[in-house]
Amino acid sequence: MELTVLGYYGGYPYAGVGTSSYLLKSGDYHLLLDCGSGALLALEKELDPLQLDAVLLTHYHHDHIADVGVLQYYWQLQAGQKKEPILPIYGHLQDPLHFGSLTLPNVTQGFGYQEDTTLQLGPLKVTFKRTEHPVPAFAVRIEEEATGKVLVFTADTAYFPGLAEFCQGADLLMTDTNFLADRTGKMAHMTTTQSANLAQISGVKQLLLTHLPQAVTPETLLAQAKTVITTIPVTIAEQGLTIKID
Repeated sequence: MELTVLGYYGGYPYAGVGTSSYLLKSGDYHLLLDCGSGALLALEKELDPLQLDAVLLTHYHHDHIADVGVLQYYWQLQAGQKKEPILPIYGHLQDPLHFGSLTLPNVTQGFGYQEDTTLQLGPLKVTFKRTEHPVPAFAVRIEEEATGKVLVFTADTAYFPGLAEFCQGADLLMTDTNFLADRTGKMAHMTTTQSANLAQISGVKQLLLTHLPQAVTPETLLAQAKTVITTIPVTIAEQGLTIKID
């Protein structure tokens, strides 16, 4: 598998970089994981959007779905050979209004999932874990069946004990790291040190910090994570970054 970061900020785009969106490639299968602000422009630099096989959304906050509508228009209006005649978009069923918007007749089709759902998306097996967030949101565990390699994306979440079991042994863990280590009080996202601790106790092979705060240097984020984690490689998300999961 190969993961490419298209956008990595939480909340809103900043300094020319968009919000959460990632392209996951397994052989000739291409999955768009979340579709935040700026996702379509960033995707065009990596892949003809008409060659997507599917889109998977972790939840319906705008910084994860802002470009779904323009992606639908692209599929409706852009000339070219589509890999799939109708693009499947997978979203949870806890918000009927947003889920309904995933279907644009003859263009895209929404398919629902719940926490106990297992999806087979081409060569990928996908399972879900409900997270701690103000709206229903789901972490995803994606296994490439041919190799057994595993990617886990926490999606948006506060830290909670049950998350470690879901992340256990992942070859790549992507964590919602929207806060610095000194953040206190009620939280809907994790801090740098919570992300690092999650990686440590889950026994993952490598950690990618993403869904990042604006105007914080990568060096600061990395230094804080490394106060907790010493043996696992840690990478800070950047636009166009590609990680091979092998």
